Amino acid sequence: MKKEVKKVPRLREKYIKEMIPSLQKKLNIKNIMQVPRLEKIVLNMGVGKAIAEAKLLDEAVTCLKNISGQQPVVTKAKKAISNFKLRENLPIGCKVTLRGDRMYEFMDRLVAIAIPRIRDFRGLSRKSFDGRGNYTLGITENIVFMEIDRDKISKIMGMDICICTSANNDEWAVSLLEEIGLPFKK
Repeated sequence: MKKEVKKVPRLREKYIKEMIPSLQKKLNIKNIMQVPRLEKIVLNMGVGKAIAEAKLLDEAVTCLKNISGQQPVVTKAKKAISNFKLRENLPIGCKVTLRGDRMYEFMDRLVAIAIPRIRDFRGLSRKSFDGRGNYTLGITENIVFMEIDRDKISKIMGMDICICTSANNDEWAVSLLEEIGLPFKK
């Protein structure tokens, strides 16, 4: 019987073979374990209109499941806010945390397919770093992902993508994300 060989994602292979030596040289790092790397990617969809229409939350869960390849967790309201007709523990969104091979495959699709499909795109902002090497970007239309069928969704929703890296500061994180291929504004 043949053993099944696990396929390594294209971006992970490129990271190991090309990006690590390049980042080592660029950031003047001696130890290979200090080179910044991706730790996780969190996809989040807040569906405030789910208070009135529960169907929208189901669409958001299906959408995130198709994009990420794993089942999202439904997030609930922590506080009751009467002005928004929001009660405590009411489902208002969903999120997914990607790690390992799924994370690298999603990042590859984000850079190669989804970002170029964004309308009127002029580059990602460099101001969205948190000071600890993590980057957050918002996408206003989830239909930029190939996995979403426009005919099956009733409302176009946005999403937040948080990219967590092992970098200690923003400069190292910028270097890593530029090496991966994220198009930042000059």
